[in-house]
Amino acid sequence: MKLAVFVWEFPPRIVGGLGTYISEIAPRFVKMGSDVTVFTLNDGSLEEHEVLNGIDVYRPKILNSEDVVPTVVADDIRKWGRGIRFFADLTMSNILSADRLVNNLVQKEHRDYDAIVVHDWLSIMGGMISKRELNRPLIFHLHSTEKGRSLGEGSKTVRDLEFSGGEKADHVVTVSYSMRDELISQGFSQGKINVVYNGVDPEKYEMKKVSSEKIQDVRARYGIKPDEYMILFIGRIVVVKGVDRLVQAMTSVKKTVPKAKLVIVGTSDMQYSIEELVKTLKLEDRVKFRFEFIPEDERIAHYAASDLCVFPSLYEPFGIVALEAMSMSKPVVVGATSGSGMREFVVPNGPDKCGLHVNPYEPNDIAWGITSALEDIEKAREMGTNGRRLVLETYNWEAVSSRTLRLYEDLLQKDKSK
Repeated sequence: MKLAVFVWEFPPRIVGGLGTYISEIAPRFVKMGSDVTVFTLNDGSLEEHEVLNGIDVYRPKILNSEDVVPTVVADDIRKWGRGIRFFADLTMSNILSADRLVNNLVQKEHRDYDAIVVHDWLSIMGGMISKRELNRPLIFHLHSTEKGRSLGEGSKTVRDLEFSGGEKADHVVTVSYSMRDELISQGFSQGKINVVYNGVDPEKYEMKKVSSEKIQDVRARYGIKPDEYMILFIGRIVVVKGVDRLVQAMTSVKKTVPKAKLVIVGTSDMQYSIEELVKTLKLEDRVKFRFEFIPEDERIAHYAASDLCVFPSLYEPFGIVALEAMSMSKPVVVGATSGSGMREFVVPNGPDKCGLHVNPYEPNDIAWGITSALEDIEKAREMGTNGRRLVLETYNWEAVSSRTLRLYEDLLQKDKSK
């Protein structure tokens, strides 16, 4: 297949889970025989065009339009403050990327594409422009929604972009049945929506790849002794991830499992409030922070050093971090609201049990999950073993890439037969 892919983050620029997804799946598409051209945001420091792992990558250089945008956008965007520059850059990138695809690659160089693939609202403008100009099928991947991310209504402009993308797209692909239900509840056409789970690379995320010395170094960094338990949260430290409630849960955990310590790693827009919460609860000796984005090898080492991984998200369409922990043979405790995709692959009971489900809104329930896992460490290790097996069987990137390409082919074949 020949695919034109619009995605706002792409290596070497990775911001979050979407960057992880595309950096894993796109090279595998190429290995499976597909021709992949990626259009992505240029922060000014990257090459405008290069080939990475067989992928043709275009990053048009953008012009700063933040002085113009406030006069032509809706009120809710004007309220973004410093975020106006982000919206301006994003809009410019979408338009220039569509121009590069339509006017240069297709019209001048006579390239052809079987489909236009777009990831989230961040790239849907470029996708819709390209579909109109080229009359090619548009496949819209929605990894989350504005209402879900904001735990409310969020930006009307972003919501409208998501919905418009769903209307214009020939097909919508999402990451869990929880997300599918959410999209249907928001008015997306049920017949267009398809589900393909995310994955993880079990060869990279494997305990055997991390030395005992590296594990000791990580634990020593946070002052965790050999006979103590390391509880790990890793990800963006934002309200929707439930980190504040996780910290609150530690007041109960320390009474039941006095040797447990929590390590929180990730970039944050709520650093001050979390630090103050720890001080207020007098948990300075129990909760350790690292407020930064750490590279993948460090992330893997942190999983290896931990005894339990906890992700009490209030909203989580999928949750790749939980899969990464499972691949590292670690038991997991996850938020399991109706808006959580993690409850679909984290098995809480039976012979395949690999973790525990908790109500992420209730610190006491999070504490229950943590203490239940740590009170019987042998059973916790058994959960970790089960999680690793599930990843190897079902949730690895090879299988996910194959399923995704097969879905594209089936959808486009159905389109032709109509």
